[in-house]
Amino acid sequence: MRGRGDRRGTNANQSPTTCEALARSTGLQERYVREWLAALVVGRLVEFDPGAQTYALPPEHAAALTRAATPNNLAAAAQYLPVLGSVEDDLVECFRQGGGVPYARYRRVHDVMAEDSEQTVLSALFSHILPLVPDVVEQLEGGASAADLGCGQGRALLRLAERFPRSAFVGVDLSEDAIAVGRAEARALGLENVTFVARDLSDFDLDATPEGFDLVTTFDAVHDQARPRALLAGIRRSLRPGGVYLMQDIDASSDLAQNLERPLAPLLYAISTMHCMTVSLAQGGEGLGTMWGVDRAQAMLRDAGFRDVQVHRLPHDIQNAYFVART
Repeated sequence: MRGRGDRRGTNANQSPTTCEALARSTGLQERYVREWLAALVVGRLVEFDPGAQTYALPPEHAAALTRAATPNNLAAAAQYLPVLGSVEDDLVECFRQGGGVPYARYRRVHDVMAEDSEQTVLSALFSHILPLVPDVVEQLEGGASAADLGCGQGRALLRLAERFPRSAFVGVDLSEDAIAVGRAEARALGLENVTFVARDLSDFDLDATPEGFDLVTTFDAVHDQARPRALLAGIRRSLRPGGVYLMQDIDASSDLAQNLERPLAPLLYAISTMHCMTVSLAQGGEGLGTMWGVDRAQAMLRDAGFRDVQVHRLPHDIQNAYFVART
């Protein structure tokens, strides 16, 4: 058991414990812990010994339901449900009046997205994702310039800055709160080769970038932008000759009929309705939505000026496609 913000995983190897002992060890109220445990018991997640009045989390359940289980923690994605549910009244009004729900209305959304990123991005960043771009590791080891746009709290960027101290990294995100977390973590780690900037990416296509980047990345960040086409055009302009854009985004079809059998499609359309589409509309944006689709993404990349676009899938990630785009 853990409180909000506590990153410790439940110890699946500990002995069965009583409700009172668990409440004392976690500093939580026993009555609430008891009712919560009851839900987990009848849900067959926690085992209950009625004679001893003890509770135990089986190791095979802990392997998929605690933070210690990352990158196989199914509970990480489940956190989206209460976060998105917190804006239900706002969303109902949008159905009636139009418009959207702004990012600021979503409590903890960046915490949840950062933890989700641990599952799909950070766990495979060096082993599977970067190798999709030939020679990029050698470039970063020698000293390159890279940017991560829509970086959130910057966890991927911080890992890159640690791994490649000769390279310079820039993280950009709309959320001041998320950027503040990234800056604080960079200071704590003593990283001087990473910079975080809080700004709207809607006019990124207008930026003058005389220095340019060797590598630009976006991880699940394009489809909820106000002006995704402008962002892609800006990325194209910001790349140095020979530079590359690596984009992770949802692996879906732009044709609804083709998504009937896609894994996670119902959840992803729901997340789109309750977050990705509406936060874009809140900025007067395009409202592209989570399930914009690989075919539309490829067309938009070509429209932005990318001539060589390769699409990859990785075995650890049933949700996303990985695009490697060059000029």
